[in-house]
Amino acid sequence: MNITRISHYINGQMVAGTSDRRQDVYNPASGAVTGLVDLADSDEVHRAVAAAQAAFPAWSNMPPIRRARLMNRFLALLNSHKDALARAITLEHGKVFSDAQGEVERGIDIVEFACGIPQLLKGDYTEQVSTGIDNWTLRQPLGVVAGITPFNFPVMVPMWMFPVAIAAGNTFVLKPSPTDPSASLLYADLMKEAGFPDGVFNVVQGDKVAVDALLAHPDVKAISFVGSTPIANYIYETGARHGKRVQALGGAKNHMLVMPDADLDKTVDALMGAAYGSAGERCMAISVATLVGDVADKIVPMLVERLKTLKVRNGLEADAEMGPIVTRAAHERIAGYIASGVEEGAQLLVDGRDQTVAGMEEGFWMGGSLFDHVTPAMKIYREEIFGPVLSCVRVQSFAEGVDLINAHEFGNGVSLFTRDGHAAREFARRIQVGMVGVNVPIPVPMAWHGFGGWKKSLFGDLHAYGEEGVRFYTKQKSVMQRWPESIAKGAEFAMPVAR
Repeated sequence: MNITRISHYINGQMVAGTSDRRQDVYNPASGAVTGLVDLADSDEVHRAVAAAQAAFPAWSNMPPIRRARLMNRFLALLNSHKDALARAITLEHGKVFSDAQGEVERGIDIVEFACGIPQLLKGDYTEQVSTGIDNWTLRQPLGVVAGITPFNFPVMVPMWMFPVAIAAGNTFVLKPSPTDPSASLLYADLMKEAGFPDGVFNVVQGDKVAVDALLAHPDVKAISFVGSTPIANYIYETGARHGKRVQALGGAKNHMLVMPDADLDKTVDALMGAAYGSAGERCMAISVATLVGDVADKIVPMLVERLKTLKVRNGLEADAEMGPIVTRAAHERIAGYIASGVEEGAQLLVDGRDQTVAGMEEGFWMGGSLFDHVTPAMKIYREEIFGPVLSCVRVQSFAEGVDLINAHEFGNGVSLFTRDGHAAREFARRIQVGMVGVNVPIPVPMAWHGFGGWKKSLFGDLHAYGEEGVRFYTKQKSVMQRWPESIAKGAEFAMPVAR
């Protein structure tokens, strides 16, 4: 098998790495090494930042409508290359092709939103704010900004960041995950084809060395991150210490509260897709089913039966419902959590650890696992597993379920399944979570609403994309103006007030 060399994209061209550090890239379905990705050192990061810094003056001075037109060209190219991007995702991440197509579509949504940047950059104006004085605000780009993105969405999550940042007039350096890096070079090529000037969009492959170089670089004005909570906390603290604006989205432990009046068939459908889709490797995956009253005795057996028919396949097969785990290390980590749940007394009703796929025995395969009678003290409840493991927790009432969810340290996403409008309203008001679904299992907001959790799921003040993203990637300037004809003679030593 040919091993593909995967490297950096700096100043409008592919650039081979100069450091001697490399990392294998795998096809998770076969377990075979398919690529070798360069890992940038600090000098390579500095080259990318320098290219972005050099491109910034002209790019930020370009009228927003012209930037939007280039973004429209990029949008058209993305639409014509959707399947190529989705295939690249499946080959290196393992998620099923239809799921990868959906990921690309959700990334395209953000690009469509960014095409409206002239409207989004409009400021406010007050005539005659005081006698002879007008006041207005405008939003201006920050400069060079960077994105550090995770393995689980190698197209969608970077597109939460760079289309909005670039359309707003910034230049961008992307540091994608080295686990599935190829997609980043595909859309870098499309940016070039769309006509973006060299240096506006750059990619440095790498690991913590590259991350630390971006965090410390004085010309990087903002960092956007998506990943685990410990790393999000590190990114936030380190970036802030270096005077940067930071938006760091962390981990999750998403609950679905199921009321006794819920439609059980539809609820089971929702749990299957939300817990086991993409092998549970989503920050919005449902990993805890919080079951109220006697609904647990009805729904748990239904989940057991459905898991028996879950189609675990190579993601490129048309009927696949769940692909492999992304890496062998991740497989071992998830298996360790399952063992921990058994040791702590949870009832393991379905064990996915022995899953195999004929002809691809070296792949990182795992089936769906299901626990019942999980308690809040257990490790599998407290910690983010990031795998195809669903824990069922039994509660006696709606209020107990809400209190349980609110007590968890994560607050990324949550869902309620019910037919009761009053319960739905109270849930949406009282739950301490950033993204809420009512009969929607994965409540990922659309491009114009923004994405972000609460508590230890978000470090920083602003959510990703939408108008929150525009605010993150721009700074407000307030201008007050008057002309000599309206200025009274004589010095004024008192604090100015409106007159």
